[in-house]
Amino acid sequence: MSKVLIAGGGAAGMMAAISAARSGSQVELFEKNDRLGRKLFITGKGRCNITNAADLEDLFPAVISNPKFLYSAFYSFTNEQTIDFFEELGVKTKVERGGRVFPVSDHSSDVIRAMKDELERLRVKINLNAEVKELIVEENRSGSLERPAARGIMLSSGRKIHGDSVIVATGGISYPATGSTGDGYRFAKRCGHKVTELFPSLVPMAVREWYAGELMGLSLRNIEIQITDGKKKLYREFGEMLFTHYGVTGPVILSASSVVGRKLREKELVLHIDLKPALTKEQLDRRVLREFEASHNRQFKNALDSLFPAKLRPIMVELSGIPEHKKVNEITKEERLKFVRLIKDFSMTLTGLRGYKEAIITKGGVSVKEVDPGTMESKLVKDLYFAGEVLDLDAMTGGYNLQIAWSTGYLAGLNA
Repeated sequence: MSKVLIAGGGAAGMMAAISAARSGSQVELFEKNDRLGRKLFITGKGRCNITNAADLEDLFPAVISNPKFLYSAFYSFTNEQTIDFFEELGVKTKVERGGRVFPVSDHSSDVIRAMKDELERLRVKINLNAEVKELIVEENRSGSLERPAARGIMLSSGRKIHGDSVIVATGGISYPATGSTGDGYRFAKRCGHKVTELFPSLVPMAVREWYAGELMGLSLRNIEIQITDGKKKLYREFGEMLFTHYGVTGPVILSASSVVGRKLREKELVLHIDLKPALTKEQLDRRVLREFEASHNRQFKNALDSLFPAKLRPIMVELSGIPEHKKVNEITKEERLKFVRLIKDFSMTLTGLRGYKEAIITKGGVSVKEVDPGTMESKLVKDLYFAGEVLDLDAMTGGYNLQIAWSTGYLAGLNA
């Protein structure tokens, strides 16, 4: 019976342990925290967006970095298999907007508990408060073409544990309070692997304009955003966003960060918000005209109740250039059309990404060019496997990143 050692007790690590144990291996898992699944516990705002129920082929366009690498992983352990896996463990699931799959209970703790129970049923030895300090690699001294091989781990306590293979599933460096401190990148580099540039992703973005802070707490639904670099359109999406004291966040903003993040590190970008995407400019002009006609004797600032949330009204009034006390029946056609353009293009300057403490995932990681996509085994070190966020793989919000963790974890465990 082979002995598999796993560094990391998050989503990918637990799945790898279950997969390896079900394949007949003796498995030992090492987690630096005092409990498993610390980061999994806070995913989906504590509800745990397990996966996405889209057709399998539709998962790939949602992957931003290296989608082709995931063909074997996604087909070896599909999103349907993920749902079935949790249902069999007693976690009933439901599908919500955008194909997002959640436990019926809306509690991520149920997902973690089910996996922990399965690990215990499979007699996986779980070591908590056990920080892996380095890998034990058996160097090839024979002069043959055989690669060096991973043969164990050493804990921060100095204790050495030997095994037949090692799976690194230590995550990235986002949400460092959960224990994601980049250990896996260090292990990979010491084994000769390239680690690509790292930066926070699925992360809020900072805004220059004063009015972003004035709108703090305001959620906008059914809006469409575009992000440009002044000339080229970089991203476009329909959905929901939220203003904060420093800028913007929410589903469409987080997903946008994974696409424009690299560019935003180089230069400022422009966020364009269409507040009424269901209407053309002509249709919106007629709507505004009707509102004005119904309030023709009122002041401009008091004639916008049905157009915008209360918090947004004074900002729109100020940016419109129309005096707030001006009677609606005195507003010119030119002023009205300018106001319509503002509603269709409420813009602000994006100045940068927020930090890793607020990032859902890390963009970048162990180069997938040096990992076998069919097994997750290192091409440089025999019997060394990688799974989950430690790899240079990332996707949009919506359950796709957890599916990457489940699929790569499953494949690594199966082959280790």
